[in-house]
Amino acid sequence: MGFSIALIVFSLLLMLLVLMHKGKGGGLSDMFGGGMQSSVGGSSVAERNLDRITLVVGLLWFACIVTLGIMMKMNN
Repeated sequence: MGFSIALIVFSLLLMLLVLMHKGKGGGLSDMFGGGMQSSVGGSSVAERNLDRITLVVGLLWFACIVTLGIMMKMNN
């Protein structure tokens, strides 16, 4: 039950994070300082941090999927 709730939370969080990424016309990350371009790296600190957070949440989401699959296989 706990992994199912975690999967729902991670799914919603992952959708929110993906929507915050900058697309062709900008994204919600511009609200948090992502609109200013860095002269060194080409992308702002906010965008890099958003990428890192999205990656971590995606990995946690994947781990929940795998764990739920193993648990369901053991129960049958």
